[in-house]
Amino acid sequence: MTGPGRRPSLVESIQTSDSYIRGAGRDFLVTLYTALRSLKLYPLDNLQVQKSLDDLAASARGILEREQEIELRVTGEFLFVNATRLRLDLDNYASFSHVLTILKTVGVGLVRAEEGVDRREWTAVLSLLLSGAVRDPGVNRFFELTSKMRDAGVGHIVVEPPVESELSVDEEERQKEHAKRTYQRSVAVTKEVINSVRMGRTANVKKVKRAVQTIVDQVLADEKSLVGLTTLRDYDDYTFTHSVNVCIFAIALGRNLRLSKLQLYDLGMAALFHDVGKSRVPLEVLHQERGLTDEEWRIMQAHPWLGVLTLFGLRGYGEIPYRSMIGAYEHHMKIDLTGYPKSVRPRRMSIFSKVIAVADGFDAATWRRAYHTAPIQPDAVLKEMWENPKRGYDPVLVKAFINLIGVYPVGTLVILDTYELAVVVAANPNPEKIHRPLVRIIAAADGAIACPGAGADLADQDGDGNYRRSIVKVTNPDRYGVKVSDYFL
Repeated sequence: MTGPGRRPSLVESIQTSDSYIRGAGRDFLVTLYTALRSLKLYPLDNLQVQKSLDDLAASARGILEREQEIELRVTGEFLFVNATRLRLDLDNYASFSHVLTILKTVGVGLVRAEEGVDRREWTAVLSLLLSGAVRDPGVNRFFELTSKMRDAGVGHIVVEPPVESELSVDEEERQKEHAKRTYQRSVAVTKEVINSVRMGRTANVKKVKRAVQTIVDQVLADEKSLVGLTTLRDYDDYTFTHSVNVCIFAIALGRNLRLSKLQLYDLGMAALFHDVGKSRVPLEVLHQERGLTDEEWRIMQAHPWLGVLTLFGLRGYGEIPYRSMIGAYEHHMKIDLTGYPKSVRPRRMSIFSKVIAVADGFDAATWRRAYHTAPIQPDAVLKEMWENPKRGYDPVLVKAFINLIGVYPVGTLVILDTYELAVVVAANPNPEKIHRPLVRIIAAADGAIACPGAGADLADQDGDGNYRRSIVKVTNPDRYGVKVSDYFL
């Protein structure tokens, strides 16, 4: 069926998204620049100012009606609107450089506007950006901006600092807060897309791309904070949280394998979509509270090729690489092809599939699930992955993964020879000290609980060359009533 009465297909509706944003994003940037310049030169009641604000509100409204949100991001010397890089040319050079300069001066790396934003909010935010850009450099411009935005009642525009910024606040806390925002937003986006696919609605895959880009940027800037959040265990949202965890682990491992940033984007997309086929598995099977029957397990084992079908339905988007489809299909195959789905002819698994398989296997084994009732302690999972070839993981990648997260992975609860209790927060950066991770002491020898606890490097030695602390054994957090994720929040 053709003609004006035909509803566009999903492929048709998303096929022109990038080209649309390049044009609409450029127009939005120009109206933003014009409004900033007008507010700087004239009083608010000036007709030129009023027209420029009307134009900005109209430009933003047009994008919001189509995309549901506007995300203007600063990455280095580039500007992105909804994850599409705006091209710099002579016609837009002035607007491009002016907006970029103001955002960088105030310490803003991202501006996100949501549906419901009005002209008043645009006026308030632009006025605050202009006043912040001329403040004394000694003032924490970004936090003053966010505080004044709250006071002005701005509820539909959010600003965030750039990943690489160095603000005059406690650096560790700033990094943790940024990592939490990245993680929570990624889980929410994954949940939205998978539920949309399950309900047969149009999935906003564009949001997934932006979430993956944010995860890549965060891992490159501060791997430890984001990897620490993989200790979160939301059993009600297992499918979505697990997908984000696998994405984080895969990107971090890909970084250690020296993949380029663009390759990390592709790997992240493949990892985040690796279980998308479960959106086609009946919920009564997916959430079964007892062990799976043979028939239910057969249905569960269909999710790799169901994932390929799902991704094919989204391929017109133009930003889902075929590697994502291969990753969804192969991540349970095992390197000797004894896994599932069964291969009808000899094949060699892609490197992305092998990386995703390692990340997926580790995260899945440390969860308590319907058909996997008892989680395994992280160090035991790594030992099994490394020593048991029947698990089907690439041994080189398992070794690289162990080097990444340590023999005692992040979130492992350990008892020390000082009778203290500690949570592993990071692998030791010295590969020769891989058995001596960085920890946070959460309970003293007398049993007194400390929160957030003091950091300690188990590689530290006293004046005689003896280690100050050593791990005696790994223990189950449930035994002590400890929720390890609390120490990463």
